Amino acid sequence: MQTHSLYAAIDLGSNSFRLEIGQMDAGQLRRVEYIKETVRQGSGLDSERNLSEDAMARGWECLARFGERIAGFQPQQVRAVATQTLREARNRDVFLVKAKQILGFPIEVIAGREEARLIYLGVSHLLPQSDERRLVVDIGGRSTEMILGQHVTASTLESYRVGSVGWSMKYFPDGLWTAQAFKAAEIAALAVLDEAHILFNRQHWDKCYGSSGTVGAVSDILTQAGWPEGRVTRDGLTWLKERLLKVQKLDNLRLEGVKEDRKPVIGGGLAVLQAVFDLLQIDEMDVAQGALRHGALYDLIDRESPQDVRSSMVSWLAQRFGTDAQQADRVSRTAQGLLEAMIGSGADLPQNERQRHLQKLHWACQLHETGMRISHSDYHKHGAYILDNTDLPGFTLDELHRLSQLVLGHRGKLRKLEAELQSTRFVQQLMALRLAVILCHARRDPDLSGLHIQCDVEKRTASLQMDSDWAEIWPQSAHLLREEKNAWQKTDWVLQVSAG
Repeated sequence: MQTHSLYAAIDLGSNSFRLEIGQMDAGQLRRVEYIKETVRQGSGLDSERNLSEDAMARGWECLARFGERIAGFQPQQVRAVATQTLREARNRDVFLVKAKQILGFPIEVIAGREEARLIYLGVSHLLPQSDERRLVVDIGGRSTEMILGQHVTASTLESYRVGSVGWSMKYFPDGLWTAQAFKAAEIAALAVLDEAHILFNRQHWDKCYGSSGTVGAVSDILTQAGWPEGRVTRDGLTWLKERLLKVQKLDNLRLEGVKEDRKPVIGGGLAVLQAVFDLLQIDEMDVAQGALRHGALYDLIDRESPQDVRSSMVSWLAQRFGTDAQQADRVSRTAQGLLEAMIGSGADLPQNERQRHLQKLHWACQLHETGMRISHSDYHKHGAYILDNTDLPGFTLDELHRLSQLVLGHRGKLRKLEAELQSTRFVQQLMALRLAVILCHARRDPDLSGLHIQCDVEKRTASLQMDSDWAEIWPQSAHLLREEKNAWQKTDWVLQVSAG
C-alpha cells in the first residue's frame, strides 16, 4: 500500500505505547494496523520525578519498532503525542532527544486539557450520530481525563493527576489487595477528583462513556464473567473488587479477560474507577471504541483544512485579552511578507513546511500584544508568561513555548533567547516580527515599496536595504531600523541596515 494515503498516530502513555495507522475512506478513518506495547514508563519515575534508565530504554526500544513500521511516511502524516509521565518527568528532554532520533518524527508533549480534547475527538468520531450530551472518562496510567460534549464538540475539559499506574504503585506497592488499601486509594482519588463533582455532575450529561485503559480492561473482565458486553456497572465493580480481595495477591489472580500486562495496575485503576462512579453518581458506563490515538489521527487530518482548531484558539485568546485586532493583522501581513522574502525561493524548504512557518508567525503576530491587558510596561514579558502558562487546545507544550518566545523576543534585548536563536527558522520568524512591529509602530499600514530584505543562512546574515527616498520620507522608521541593527550585535546573527 502506498504510504502517501496513510496517517499514523503514536500515543506514548504511562502504561502502554500505541501505534495506530489509518486510511481515510469515504470520509471515515479505516484502521490499517494497530500495535500496542506495554512499556510502563509511569512506574519508572523516581521520587525526584526523573525517569530511570530502564524506563527510558524500554521506551526507546518500542519507538524503534514503531519507527521501522512508519518509515517512508511524511511529517504531515504522523503525529506522536506524550502524556502525563513525560509531562511530569524532569529529565524528559533526555528521553525525547533520543526518542525523536529513533522514531524519525517529532514527539509532542501535550497538556492535560489537550489530551482530553483529543480523547473526546476520538471517542465522538467513532460513536453513532446523536444529540445526547456525553460524559467521557479516560483513566490512564498517571492521569484521568473527563470531558463533557455533544456531537464532536467538547464543552468542558479537565485532566486530574490520578491514574492506574500511580495509584497501584502508591496503594498496592507489593501487589497486595486489601480492604484497607482499597479504601485509602478510593478516598485519595476522591480528594483529587473532588472538583469534578461540580463540573461533571449528573445534570450535565445524558450518557457516560469510558475510553481506553482501565475501563476497557474492567469491561473485558466483566464480559468474560457474564456481565453485559461493552458496559461497566456499579454492581460489576463491586463484584470485581470482591474477587480481588478474595485472592488478595496479584500472583493468585486467575480471571478470564484480564491480560498479563494489566494485572499489576488493575487495583489502582479499579479504585479510581470506583471513585469516579461514586463522585458522579454513575450507575453504568459504556465502553467507547475511540481513544486518544484516534483523536490525534482526526486532528492530524483536520490540520490540513482551514478549520485548524489552533487558529480558532489563537483568535479566542486574542479576544479574551482585548488585543488590537487591526494592529495584529497589520503586523502579521508585514511580518509574513518579510519572512517570505528572507526564505526566498530556495528549493530546500517544501511548500507545506513554508506555510507552517508562516502560520506560526501569524499566530505570534496575533498574540504579541496580549500582555497589554496586564500592564503596558514590559507587556511582552506578560504575554510570554500567559502563553507558557495556558492550556490552549490544539497546541503542544513545545508549540506554546515557541510562541511565547516569539512574543517575549518581539521587543527588547535578545540575550534572553540564546537557546532559541540556535534555530534558523526561529531567527527568521523573530527578525520578521521585530521588523514588522517597528514598521507598524504608528499603527498604520507601512510603506514597504522602498524596502528590500535578503537572508544568507550560511553566513547567518540578513540585509535590509532602504531606498534613499524612503529613508527621507520615513525618518523615524529609518532610525528605528538602524537601532534594530544594534540589537542583533550580541547574537550570532548580523542584521545589516543600509540606505541608498
